[in-house]
Amino acid sequence: MGLKRLTKLLAGGVVALGAGGTAATLIVHGDDAGFLRFGRAAMTGIAIVIDYKMSMRNLPSENNDKYQSIMSLVHQRSASRLLELCSRNGGCFIKVGQHIGSLDYLLPKEYVNTLKVLHDNAPETSKEDVFRVMKEDLGEEILSEFETFEEQPIGTASLAQVHKAVLKDGTVLAVKVQHPKVKANSFVDMNTMEILVKTVAWIFPSFSFLWLADETKRNLPLELDFEFEGKNAERVSSMLSYIPFLKVPKIYWKFSSPRVLSMEFCEGGRADDRSYMLEHDIPVEQ
Repeated sequence: MGLKRLTKLLAGGVVALGAGGTAATLIVHGDDAGFLRFGRAAMTGIAIVIDYKMSMRNLPSENNDKYQSIMSLVHQRSASRLLELCSRNGGCFIKVGQHIGSLDYLLPKEYVNTLKVLHDNAPETSKEDVFRVMKEDLGEEILSEFETFEEQPIGTASLAQVHKAVLKDGTVLAVKVQHPKVKANSFVDMNTMEILVKTVAWIFPSFSFLWLADETKRNLPLELDFEFEGKNAERVSSMLSYIPFLKVPKIYWKFSSPRVLSMEFCEGGRADDRSYMLEHDIPVEQ
């Protein structure tokens, strides 16, 4: 079978397999945009597979400089395609992209350097949508309990963002609110990623990252359950209470739900900020 015919079959196979595998999920969750999201992912996967197949044709041995140069270009093109896909689909795709961007010990540098920008460029949800999520989960009157609620988030990630707020009794909170469509889209996104990763593994038998889809499918539902996160925070607080420099924020359950987590607002520094730790006499070698 010729290479051109093979790539055409691969393209058709990926689309057919994915469409069948996600159709039921799309119907159940009523997400019209799900077809578009899956379509983007499928076409990106097809483009990457074809690029690798075409570029690796008649290449010299892996120890050859020409091989390394060509593969670096293919890695970069593929990483750029993945970055665009993650940015456009958002949510779970950004989460996976961030994970890929941290695998500098496993993946080519082109993937890591390209996708690590997702750690600092997650999309923000508008204040109106933040309030809508809070009202849906906690009731229409919940906002009347707040004296202030800062519009600009103090932190934004792939699944949620955090706002500083003050209750009418003066309590200062950090309110973590899930992006509105993340949970609804997650069912389609997880199935899509699983299909694409398994398809790539079938085409490239040496592909060893099937665990990435399995890990996402297993852990993402837990990450989307903020009540589970709050209970874990309380458990960790109890377990590590003997460490004087560690502060686990108190959870305010009245203002929390599966998509909203309200915590005591605490000033602090990043765990990887060595200068902050030295400045505050925190032992950096422990």
